[in-house]
Amino acid sequence: MEQPVRYHGHPETIQWPSLIAAISAISAVGIAIGLGLPLLSIILEKRGISSTMIGLNSAMAGVAAMLAAPLTTKLAHRFGVARTMLWAVVLSAVSAVGFYYAEQFWMWFPLRLVFHGATTTLFILSEFWINATAPPARRGLVLGIYATVLAVGFAMGPLLFSVLGSEGLMPFAVGAAAILLAAIPIFIARRESPVLDEKPGMHFFRYIFLVPTATAAVFVFGAVEAGGLSLFPIYATRVGFTEAQAALLLTVMGVGNMVFQIPLGLLSDKLRDRRPLLSLLAIIGLCGSLTLPWLTESWALMATVLLFWGGCVAGLYTIGLSHLGSRLTGADLAAANAAFVFCYAVGTVAGPQAIGAAMDISGNHGFAWAIAAFFALYVVLSIGRLFFKPKRT
Repeated sequence: MEQPVRYHGHPETIQWPSLIAAISAISAVGIAIGLGLPLLSIILEKRGISSTMIGLNSAMAGVAAMLAAPLTTKLAHRFGVARTMLWAVVLSAVSAVGFYYAEQFWMWFPLRLVFHGATTTLFILSEFWINATAPPARRGLVLGIYATVLAVGFAMGPLLFSVLGSEGLMPFAVGAAAILLAAIPIFIARRESPVLDEKPGMHFFRYIFLVPTATAAVFVFGAVEAGGLSLFPIYATRVGFTEAQAALLLTVMGVGNMVFQIPLGLLSDKLRDRRPLLSLLAIIGLCGSLTLPWLTESWALMATVLLFWGGCVAGLYTIGLSHLGSRLTGADLAAANAAFVFCYAVGTVAGPQAIGAAMDISGNHGFAWAIAAFFALYVVLSIGRLFFKPKRT
């Protein structure tokens, strides 16, 4: 493999080969994950596995992400960004097919670790590649494009599942093929990939607190996304909506996610400091979650609020990532990007637990109160950083 180009500072224009490679790669993985998550759950249920054990097996995704995040930067420094990504593609594709052949339930735990660990590596390095090569004045636009295409990829996964079903090798083969397709743009643009000449200057966990406005934003996003998506159908049906109406409301949130990321990215490019925008998004998220109990009488009104609310919630990830890229470069950016994904993974584990417990303790509307609590914590943190650390992260 030829030696990738070393970037000295940021390019003045968008590096399209790099952008297409990173976005195409991660979108293919998004399709495979969107297909795989419902597929695996349905198959386990058909095998008679209890809901508790299915949930435990699914939670391995977050565990794998937390384990892989600290290792990714070290691997990229030693073997190169593009080469590490190519190996991650191979491992995730092989493990995706492995689920079909693993007849014993215990085998699915190490397979989950390998699959989600490899895809976490792809996420971290794709985002680092995009952030490292994006021109500062257009970073928000570039990351908005990334988030939009990724959302489309995740949406296509369940659509494929509805067509392919859960029988036989075909759905697993299609998922593995989608992942392997990611290798093509990575290989073509391998000489455009950034090089990590130096190791990060600090221990991995210190990067979690280096840009806290960004890492806390993605923690809240992970908690609300994972908890909201998994428990919203239960909440919606309990308050009187049908299953079809609940599913459509989730779709509306997904549409908001796709539609708002590029406009939010463009807006962030006009700001010298993205922290006020992150605070505003969290305030909208807080207000939106607090209004949910009063919207249960009207599906249309609930859908309208969730359309904007979903876009603003997802904006925490996009703008948080953009804020991270504006503060750091090189090996520090790669390590901070890994810490960013680590915090997201922690959120995806903590969110469903906290929201589910709140529903058990305080009733159905505990769903809204728990989500509001996550946003309120971030509002306090982000506004506090603006007032007490005005020149820092």
